[in-house]
Amino acid sequence: MTASFHDQVIAILPKLRVQALALTRNRSVAEDLVQDTVCNALAAQESFVMGTNFAAWMHRILRNRFISDLRKKREVGNIDDTPQSLLSVSGRHEDRLALKELDAALARLPDDQREALVLGVLEGMSYQELADIAGCAVGTAKSRVFRARRQLEVWLMGEEDIGVSDKTGSESTTRTSSARRKTRTARNTTRNAQQTA
Repeated sequence: MTASFHDQVIAILPKLRVQALALTRNRSVAEDLVQDTVCNALAAQESFVMGTNFAAWMHRILRNRFISDLRKKREVGNIDDTPQSLLSVSGRHEDRLALKELDAALARLPDDQREALVLGVLEGMSYQELADIAGCAVGTAKSRVFRARRQLEVWLMGEEDIGVSDKTGSESTTRTSSARRKTRTARNTTRNAQQTA
């Protein structure tokens, strides 16, 4: 194994962990997925062309391994039985509730949208990198991030519970204001968690 290949594998590990957590929503399963990904990459080292996008190659291996593992689990058991403890934060009760709501909303997103949102927003990957990882067009990557953001906003704002003609007056305003406060708290908590990480 060449030193540069080894160094690149070490450097990409934190980003692989983020992607694995976004996909699995379970810390121990995510660690196993990263370990399996590194083993696959080492086994396929000869197929990597030096000078090409190493990060996209590794993220693609991880994603393919996740899909492969998911298919195997569906054959033998229910993937929904896995505990969903992605975010743990010590802080005010309000912050924990907001993070819990955000975690639940993220868990409801389809896998492709959740992965695109986490890698694009939290990891700061470009749409081209997202497209390379997912094996799709750049427009599709943009669409996934947009739809994920919009769906989270709808769920966190409580819009799915408020119909256009169903609620009027102060009850609707109070409910919308409460949902907006929760969303702001969740955004601030997420931003603070990103800055401390």
